[in-house]
Amino acid sequence: MDPPLSDRGLAQAQEVAERFLGHRLEGLYTSDLVRARQTAERIGAAAGLEPVDEPGLREIALGAWEGKTREELIEEYPDLWARWSQEPDWDIVPGGEGAQPFARRVDAALERIRERHPHGDVVCVAHGGVIQVAILGVVGRASRGIFPFLIENCSLTVIQRTARRTVVTAVNDTCHLT
Repeated sequence: MDPPLSDRGLAQAQEVAERFLGHRLEGLYTSDLVRARQTAERIGAAAGLEPVDEPGLREIALGAWEGKTREELIEEYPDLWARWSQEPDWDIVPGGEGAQPFARRVDAALERIRERHPHGDVVCVAHGGVIQVAILGVVGRASRGIFPFLIENCSLTVIQRTARRTVVTAVNDTCHLT
């Protein structure tokens, strides 16, 4: 689904943008979904950069489950929902993107961005699932549907890459949100 930010979302986007005032960024990339772009535009205004659309940062495609509530999924897909409830797995979602294609897409997008910016700070405005895949990639774990990290809207997650290693230095930083 591709809804715009709510009034609260717009306020949070402005708050996260203010974290970047005066911060030198080498790049600013965003998922091509509206809510991410709206957030990236505010960050770009604060940092003096125009956001670049990167469709690889888009949230996982949920096929037939897209936009449905939990109650609707239970009613329409009782057997699949029961399986999902026991062990979440993107591969059981009818018509969905699937875990491995999703991870490959995200990894490829992040690698393209790294190649364009071998030095300096880059901001990627993405979605919870994308951030989970990025973190899990650093720690060497695959995600099939369970996301072990809490990722709140307009939070910051920092992944630092040096010549020797890549480390996660912050997850779900929301100290800028009121």
